[in-house]
Amino acid sequence: MKKMAIIGGGAMAEALISGMIVNQFIKSEDIWVTNRANQQRLQYLETDYSVNTSYDYSELFLGADIVILAVKPKDTAAVMERIRKYVTEEMLIVSVLAGISLKTIELLAGKSLAIARAMPNTSAAVGKSATAIAVNQRVTEKQLKTIQRLFETVGLATFVEEKQLDAVTGLSGSGPAYIYYLIEAMENSAREIGLEQQIAKELIVQTLIGAAEMVKSSAKSAKQLRLDVTSPGGTTEAGVQVLEDNEVQRAFISCIKAAAARSKTMGESLRLELKVH
Repeated sequence: MKKMAIIGGGAMAEALISGMIVNQFIKSEDIWVTNRANQQRLQYLETDYSVNTSYDYSELFLGADIVILAVKPKDTAAVMERIRKYVTEEMLIVSVLAGISLKTIELLAGKSLAIARAMPNTSAAVGKSATAIAVNQRVTEKQLKTIQRLFETVGLATFVEEKQLDAVTGLSGSGPAYIYYLIEAMENSAREIGLEQQIAKELIVQTLIGAAEMVKSSAKSAKQLRLDVTSPGGTTEAGVQVLEDNEVQRAFISCIKAAAARSKTMGESLRLELKVH
Protein backbone atom coordinates (compact mmCIF):
# COMPACT_ATOMS: atom_id res chain seq x y z
CA MET A 1 0.00 0.00 0.00
CA LYS A 2 1.33 3.40 -0.99
CA LYS A 3 -1.08 5.86 0.56
CA MET A 4 -4.39 6.21 2.40
CA ALA A 5 -6.72 9.23 2.36
CA ILE A 6 -9.21 9.60 5.24
CA ILE A 7 -12.16 11.95 4.84
CA GLY A 8 -13.24 12.94 8.35
CA GLY A 9 -11.25 13.28 11.54
CA GLY A 10 -13.67 12.25 14.29
CA ALA A 11 -13.50 9.53 16.94
CA MET A 12 -13.86 6.58 14.56
CA ALA A 13 -11.24 7.96 12.18
CA GLU A 14 -8.87 8.42 15.11
CA ALA A 15 -9.50 4.87 16.36
CA LEU A 16 -8.69 3.48 12.91
CA ILE A 17 -5.59 5.65 12.60
CA SER A 18 -4.32 4.50 16.00
CA GLY A 19 -5.05 0.83 15.32
CA MET A 20 -3.49 0.83 11.88
CA ILE A 21 -0.30 2.51 13.08
CA VAL A 22 0.11 0.45 16.25
CA ASN A 23 -0.45 -2.80 14.32
CA GLN A 24 1.84 -1.70 11.47
CA PHE A 25 -0.85 -1.92 8.83
CA ILE A 26 0.47 1.31 7.31
CA LYS A 27 3.10 3.89 8.19
CA SER A 28 1.86 7.14 9.72
CA GLU A 29 3.53 9.19 6.99
CA ASP A 30 1.43 7.36 4.38
CA ILE A 31 -1.85 8.44 5.99
CA TRP A 32 -3.45 11.71 4.84
CA VAL A 33 -6.45 13.16 6.67
CA THR A 34 -8.89 15.97 5.96
CA ASN A 35 -12.17 17.25 7.39
CA ARG A 36 -14.66 19.97 6.53
CA ALA A 37 -13.16 22.89 8.44
CA ASN A 38 -11.84 21.87 11.88
CA GLN A 39 -8.17 22.80 11.57
CA GLN A 40 -7.57 22.35 15.31
CA ARG A 41 -8.70 18.73 15.09
CA LEU A 42 -6.42 18.07 12.13
CA GLN A 43 -3.52 19.64 13.98
CA TYR A 44 -4.17 17.32 16.92
CA LEU A 45 -4.13 14.24 14.68
CA GLU A 46 -0.98 15.44 12.96
CA THR A 47 0.79 16.07 16.26
CA ASP A 48 -0.32 12.92 18.10
CA TYR A 49 -0.10 10.40 15.25
CA SER A 50 2.42 11.98 12.83
CA VAL A 51 -0.05 11.72 9.94
CA ASN A 52 -0.32 14.25 7.14
CA THR A 53 -3.27 16.63 6.92
CA SER A 54 -4.44 18.79 4.05
CA TYR A 55 -7.40 20.66 2.57
CA ASP A 56 -5.86 20.37 -0.89
CA TYR A 57 -7.69 17.43 -2.46
CA SER A 58 -5.22 17.15 -5.30
CA GLU A 59 -2.48 16.55 -2.74
CA LEU A 60 -4.68 14.37 -0.55
CA PHE A 61 -5.74 11.91 -3.26
CA LEU A 62 -2.58 11.80 -5.36
CA GLY A 63 -1.37 8.20 -5.38
CA ALA A 64 -3.91 7.01 -2.79
CA ASP A 65 -4.79 3.29 -2.80
CA ILE A 66 -7.52 3.47 -0.16
CA VAL A 67 -10.01 6.19 0.67
CA ILE A 68 -11.84 5.93 4.01
CA LEU A 69 -15.14 7.81 4.32
CA ALA A 70 -15.65 8.67 8.01
CA VAL A 71 -18.00 11.66 8.02
CA LYS A 72 -21.54 12.14 9.31
CA PRO A 73 -24.02 10.24 7.11
CA LYS A 74 -26.02 13.41 6.42
CA ASP A 75 -22.91 14.99 4.89
CA THR A 76 -22.37 12.15 2.41
CA ALA A 77 -23.75 13.93 -0.67
CA ALA A 78 -21.76 17.10 -0.03
CA VAL A 79 -18.57 15.14 0.58
CA MET A 80 -18.98 13.01 -2.53
CA GLU A 81 -19.62 16.15 -4.56
CA ARG A 82 -16.31 17.60 -3.37
CA ILE A 83 -14.18 14.51 -3.89
CA ARG A 84 -15.86 12.98 -6.96
CA LYS A 85 -13.33 14.20 -9.52
CA TYR A 86 -10.39 13.02 -7.40
CA VAL A 87 -11.61 9.47 -6.86
CA THR A 88 -10.48 6.95 -9.48
CA GLU A 89 -11.65 3.45 -10.31
CA GLU A 90 -8.29 2.08 -9.12
CA MET A 91 -8.97 3.17 -5.53
CA LEU A 92 -10.65 1.08 -2.83
CA ILE A 93 -13.37 3.07 -1.05
CA VAL A 94 -14.02 2.06 2.56
CA SER A 95 -17.11 3.56 4.19
CA VAL A 96 -17.99 3.62 7.90
CA LEU A 97 -21.08 5.73 7.19
CA ALA A 98 -24.07 4.25 9.01
CA GLY A 99 -27.10 3.75 6.78
CA ILE A 100 -25.42 4.70 3.49
CA SER A 101 -25.58 1.80 1.03
CA LEU A 102 -22.87 0.64 -1.35
CA LYS A 103 -25.11 1.61 -4.27
CA THR A 104 -25.69 5.11 -2.88
CA ILE A 105 -21.96 5.78 -2.58
CA GLU A 106 -21.34 4.56 -6.12
CA LEU A 107 -24.19 6.63 -7.56
CA LEU A 108 -23.00 9.75 -5.76
CA ALA A 109 -19.49 9.13 -7.05
CA GLY A 110 -20.81 8.84 -10.59
CA LYS A 111 -18.49 5.97 -11.49
CA SER A 112 -17.89 2.27 -10.89
CA LEU A 113 -15.81 1.78 -7.75
CA ALA A 114 -14.63 -1.01 -5.46
CA ILE A 115 -16.48 -0.21 -2.21
CA ALA A 116 -16.53 -1.77 1.24
CA ARG A 117 -19.09 -0.75 3.85
CA ALA A 118 -18.13 -1.44 7.46
CA MET A 119 -20.04 -1.25 10.74
CA PRO A 120 -17.52 -1.06 13.60
CA ASN A 121 -18.51 -0.06 17.13
CA THR A 122 -17.06 2.39 19.64
CA SER A 123 -14.86 -0.30 21.22
CA ALA A 124 -12.56 0.28 18.24
CA ALA A 125 -11.03 2.99 20.44
CA VAL A 126 -9.50 0.24 22.61
CA GLY A 127 -8.89 -2.28 19.84
CA LYS A 128 -11.93 -4.41 20.72
CA SER A 129 -14.46 -3.56 18.03
CA ALA A 130 -16.77 -6.15 16.50
CA THR A 131 -16.85 -5.03 12.86
CA ALA A 132 -19.09 -6.42 10.11
CA ILE A 133 -18.19 -5.64 6.49
CA ALA A 134 -20.09 -5.84 3.22
CA VAL A 135 -18.53 -5.29 -0.20
CA ASN A 136 -19.68 -4.79 -3.76
CA GLN A 137 -18.77 -6.98 -6.74
CA ARG A 138 -15.83 -4.81 -7.83
CA VAL A 139 -13.82 -5.63 -4.71
CA THR A 140 -11.01 -8.07 -5.56
CA GLU A 141 -9.71 -10.98 -3.47
CA LYS A 142 -6.59 -8.96 -2.69
CA GLN A 143 -8.71 -6.02 -1.56
CA LEU A 144 -10.83 -8.33 0.63
CA LYS A 145 -7.71 -9.38 2.50
CA THR A 146 -6.63 -5.75 2.83
CA ILE A 147 -10.04 -4.74 4.23
CA GLN A 148 -10.02 -7.57 6.76
CA ARG A 149 -6.49 -6.73 7.92
CA LEU A 150 -7.45 -3.07 8.22
CA PHE A 151 -10.39 -3.69 10.56
CA GLU A 152 -8.56 -6.40 12.50
CA THR A 153 -6.28 -3.61 13.71
CA VAL A 154 -9.22 -2.44 15.87
CA GLY A 155 -10.73 -5.80 16.83
CA LEU A 156 -12.65 -8.65 15.21
CA ALA A 157 -13.69 -8.32 11.56
CA THR A 158 -16.16 -10.48 9.65
CA PHE A 159 -17.85 -10.28 6.24
CA VAL A 160 -21.63 -10.32 5.83
CA GLU A 161 -24.17 -9.58 3.11
CA GLU A 162 -25.13 -5.91 2.99
CA LYS A 163 -28.75 -6.69 3.85
CA GLN A 164 -27.52 -8.01 7.21
CA LEU A 165 -25.86 -4.75 8.25
CA ASP A 166 -29.02 -3.32 9.84
CA ALA A 167 -29.16 -6.40 12.07
CA VAL A 168 -25.46 -6.01 12.85
CA THR A 169 -26.07 -2.37 13.78
CA GLY A 170 -28.77 -3.39 16.23
CA LEU A 171 -26.68 -6.19 17.74
CA SER A 172 -23.01 -5.18 17.87
CA GLY A 173 -23.02 -1.65 16.48
CA SER A 174 -25.21 -0.42 19.34
CA GLY A 175 -24.19 -3.34 21.57
CA PRO A 176 -21.68 -1.50 23.80
CA ALA A 177 -24.51 0.77 25.00
CA TYR A 178 -26.53 -2.25 26.16
CA ILE A 179 -23.56 -3.54 28.16
CA TYR A 180 -22.98 -0.09 29.67
CA TYR A 181 -26.66 -0.04 30.63
CA LEU A 182 -26.21 -3.38 32.40
CA ILE A 183 -23.09 -2.10 34.18
CA GLU A 184 -24.99 1.01 35.24
CA ALA A 185 -27.69 -1.18 36.79
CA MET A 186 -25.10 -3.32 38.58
CA GLU A 187 -23.37 -0.20 39.92
CA ASN A 188 -26.68 1.18 41.20
CA SER A 189 -27.51 -2.11 42.87
CA ALA A 190 -24.04 -2.27 44.46
CA ARG A 191 -24.61 1.15 45.98
CA GLU A 192 -27.99 0.11 47.36
CA ILE A 193 -26.58 -3.01 49.03
CA GLY A 194 -23.72 -1.05 50.60
CA LEU A 195 -20.65 -1.71 48.42
CA GLU A 196 -18.03 1.02 47.96
CA GLN A 197 -18.10 2.43 44.41
CA GLN A 198 -14.52 1.64 43.35
CA ILE A 199 -14.61 -1.89 44.75
CA ALA A 200 -17.95 -2.50 43.04
CA LYS A 201 -16.59 -1.25 39.70
CA GLU A 202 -13.58 -3.54 39.86
CA LEU A 203 -15.74 -6.55 40.72
CA ILE A 204 -18.27 -5.77 37.98
CA VAL A 205 -15.62 -5.26 35.29
CA GLN A 206 -13.77 -8.46 36.18
CA THR A 207 -17.04 -10.39 36.32
CA LEU A 208 -17.93 -9.23 32.79
CA ILE A 209 -14.44 -9.99 31.45
CA GLY A 210 -14.53 -13.44 33.03
CA ALA A 211 -18.00 -14.24 31.72
CA ALA A 212 -17.08 -13.07 28.21
CA GLU A 213 -13.94 -15.21 28.26
CA MET A 214 -15.96 -18.23 29.38
CA VAL A 215 -18.38 -17.79 26.48
CA LYS A 216 -15.48 -17.34 24.08
CA SER A 217 -13.43 -20.33 25.23
CA SER A 218 -16.13 -22.84 26.20
CA ALA A 219 -17.94 -25.17 23.83
CA LYS A 220 -21.04 -24.75 25.99
CA SER A 221 -23.84 -22.35 25.09
CA ALA A 222 -24.43 -19.22 27.14
CA LYS A 223 -27.63 -20.85 28.44
CA GLN A 224 -25.75 -23.93 29.63
CA LEU A 225 -23.06 -21.83 31.29
CA ARG A 226 -25.81 -19.95 33.13
CA LEU A 227 -27.44 -23.19 34.25
CA ASP A 228 -24.08 -24.50 35.46
CA VAL A 229 -23.79 -21.69 38.02
CA THR A 230 -27.48 -21.69 38.99
CA SER A 231 -27.78 -24.13 41.89
CA PRO A 232 -31.35 -25.04 42.94
CA GLY A 233 -32.39 -22.90 45.88
CA GLY A 234 -29.18 -20.87 45.71
CA THR A 235 -28.36 -17.17 45.44
CA THR A 236 -27.96 -17.16 41.65
CA GLU A 237 -31.32 -18.82 41.16
CA ALA A 238 -32.93 -16.15 43.34
CA GLY A 239 -31.42 -13.39 41.23
CA VAL A 240 -32.14 -15.00 37.86
CA GLN A 241 -35.75 -15.63 38.87
CA VAL A 242 -36.25 -11.89 39.32
CA LEU A 243 -34.84 -11.31 35.82
CA GLU A 244 -37.25 -13.94 34.47
CA ASP A 245 -40.20 -12.45 36.35
CA ASN A 246 -39.43 -9.05 34.83
CA GLU A 247 -38.91 -10.53 31.34
CA VAL A 248 -35.46 -8.97 31.05
CA GLN A 249 -34.39 -11.36 28.27
CA ARG A 250 -37.48 -10.46 26.24
CA ALA A 251 -36.71 -6.77 26.81
CA PHE A 252 -33.18 -7.24 25.44
CA ILE A 253 -34.51 -9.04 22.38
CA SER A 254 -37.00 -6.23 21.77
CA CYS A 255 -34.22 -3.69 22.30
CA ILE A 256 -32.00 -5.22 19.61
CA LYS A 257 -34.90 -5.61 17.18
CA ALA A 258 -35.87 -1.96 17.70
CA ALA A 259 -32.32 -0.77 17.05
CA ALA A 260 -32.09 -2.89 13.89
CA ALA A 261 -35.43 -1.54 12.66
CA ARG A 262 -34.33 2.03 13.36
CA SER A 263 -31.12 1.42 11.40
CA LYS A 264 -33.17 0.31 8.40
CA THR A 265 -35.52 3.30 8.69
CA MET A 266 -32.62 5.74 9.01
CA GLY A 267 -30.97 4.23 5.94
CA GLU A 268 -34.16 4.63 3.90
CA SER A 269 -34.63 8.21 5.15
CA LEU A 270 -31.05 9.11 4.28
CA ARG A 271 -31.46 7.60 0.81
CA LEU A 272 -34.57 9.73 0.21
CA GLU A 273 -32.88 12.81 1.68
CA LEU A 274 -29.89 12.31 -0.61
CA LYS A 275 -32.34 11.80 -3.51
CA VAL A 276 -30.65 8.57 -4.56
CA HIS A 277 -32.84 5.69 -5.80
